Amino acid sequence: MTGLIPNRFLIRPEISLHHFSEPPPLAGSVDKWPEAARLPALCRLDGEAPFAGVWTGWNADGLFIGVRVRGKSEPLSCEPDQFWRGDNVRVMTDMRDTRNVRRATRFCRHFFFLPAGGGKAGRQAVGGGAKIHRATEDGPVAKPEQLIVASKLARDGYDLTAQITAGALNGFDPAEHPRIGLLVMVEDLELGQQSLTVGDELNWHIDPSTWATGVLVK
Repeated sequence: MTGLIPNRFLIRPEISLHHFSEPPPLAGSVDKWPEAARLPALCRLDGEAPFAGVWTGWNADGLFIGVRVRGKSEPLSCEPDQFWRGDNVRVMTDMRDTRNVRRATRFCRHFFFLPAGGGKAGRQAVGGGAKIHRATEDGPVAKPEQLIVASKLARDGYDLTAQITAGALNGFDPAEHPRIGLLVMVEDLELGQQSLTVGDELNWHIDPSTWATGVLVK
């Protein structure tokens, strides 16, 4: 990015999210996830080359996230207790798509997924929820049983698949509220950040007005 304000922020992206009649495979590989669920690499609008492929979709059971990172030459670094310090995937959601507010409401959620750091050997995926700083009203943080996450590690990266179940999404109601706020951020200590919209310069982790709109369509 060369300008003070990312081009992605100026166009206010709106994306139709793929509807899964059956859940996608959640065993850690995105090999069989449909191309229709792949998000456009909007980082190219700001002159950034993507290092990750990101897939998203939904059905009545919640939201689905798939990520493939390639091009790494260094080992993964994942710290579940300080998830923001290492390699991670973060998902911000707003079930009311309140694009005109600068602080999160009770319908907003913050999720994190790590490709490693769990299990006895530290090679299993980890998922969790976190509070959103400066929110006008805190909602419940996601419980581990409300998230399904798996990964497959490669020599030069990883695949990660996750489901955010409907119970973890306060206000999830595709029929009445088919437009949601959405931001997916892939952070890599070696490769940098890849965001659906903006980066740290515009406080994506606390400001729902910087997120894209996802439309839950069939």
